[in-house]
Amino acid sequence: MRTLYAEHAGPLLRYALHLTSGDRQRAEDIVQETLLRAWLHPDAIAERPARPWLFAVARNLSVDAYRARRARPHEVGEGALELVPAPDEADRALESWAVADALKTLRPEHRGVLLETYYRGRSVAEAAAALGIPAGTVKSRTFYALRALKLALEERGLAP
Repeated sequence: MRTLYAEHAGPLLRYALHLTSGDRQRAEDIVQETLLRAWLHPDAIAERPARPWLFAVARNLSVDAYRARRARPHEVGEGALELVPAPDEADRALESWAVADALKTLRPEHRGVLLETYYRGRSVAEAAAALGIPAGTVKSRTFYALRALKLALEERGLAP
């Protein structure tokens, strides 16, 4: 193995540098892997000249590495992590989707009262005027709508 390294490592490294467009680290990795394969398969170089076999293995390793890099998604670095919402924001978004889904299961009159009082921030009197119903009806519908919403959220595993 030492003789093989002494005789072929230099030319093999130059060839690997050519294959990797001058990337010395990748070239050294290719040389190391090529010599490892020669050590694992001594019969492959015992029957014929070693250099052509070594160069073919190095070329195949280089092509395989190139294809593997092309198959992987492009690495974007740390800057992309800043675009990802914080865990609290993501949890809040998921919860709001679940609440919206639970609201869809309510009866229309209950959903309307909750939209007016909680989401639009209207008082009982303002909600009553907007919906065209008495204030007492807004209060009772709100009570029953919140109960129904709590049940719908419990079914989804979200209510305490």
